[in-house]
Amino acid sequence: MAVLLRRGLTEEGYAVDVATHSEDALWRATEHDYDAIVLDVMLPGFDGFEVCRRLRAAERWAPVLMLTARDAVADRVRGLDAGADDYLAKPFSFTELAARIRALIRRGAHERPAVLQVGDLRLDPASRRAWRGETEIELAAKEFAILELFLRHPGVVLSRTQILDNVWDFAYDSVSNVVDQYVGLLRRKIDRPFARADLETVRGAGYRLRDPCGS
Repeated sequence: MAVLLRRGLTEEGYAVDVATHSEDALWRATEHDYDAIVLDVMLPGFDGFEVCRRLRAAERWAPVLMLTARDAVADRVRGLDAGADDYLAKPFSFTELAARIRALIRRGAHERPAVLQVGDLRLDPASRRAWRGETEIELAAKEFAILELFLRHPGVVLSRTQILDNVWDFAYDSVSNVVDQYVGLLRRKIDRPFARADLETVRGAGYRLRDPCGS
C-alpha cells in the first residue's frame, strides 16, 4: 500500500517520503516540516496513535490523516484525541484520500496545545485526564466532553443546542434538559470543591466558562 500511495501522490505532484517503521516515521516527521502526513495505525513498533501523540507532544503540527482498517467510532475518537486532523478507514478510494490531503494542506498547520488550559483548569484530550490546579478531577465521559468543549471556547457563550450538537447525537432534541443536568454535575466537580464559580449561566443564552485572561 505504501508503494501504491507513493506512486499515486507523486503523480499528483507531491514529493513523498515513506517510513516503514514507527521509529522512522517519528524521526522523519520530527526532523522535517511536512505539509501533511498520512499515518497508518498498524505500524511495526508502536502504533500510529502513539506516533501522532508523540508528534503533538513534540509540538509538530503538520496535518495528520490517519489510515486504518478499523472503522469503529471508538477508534476514530482515539485517533482524533491523539491529535489527528482527519481519519480514513480502509478500504478507501485514492481519489478521496487525495481530496482529503488537499483540504488538509489548504488548512495548513495550526499550532495546537497538547493540553488545554484556562486559568488553573487543565485537560489532556489524549490521556483523558483533567485537573484543577494540582488536583486531578475524575470525570465521566460526557462531563469530560463538555469541559473540553468549554476549554476550547473560553469566554464564549455556548447555547444548549451547541452543546448538544457537539457532545450528544441526533437522538436528543433541543428542548431536553440533559445539558443543564450535566453542567450541574460538572460544576460539582470543577467549581464547588474549590470555592469557584467559573462555569457561568448566561440567562436566556446558555453557559460560559469564565476566562480569567479575557477582557
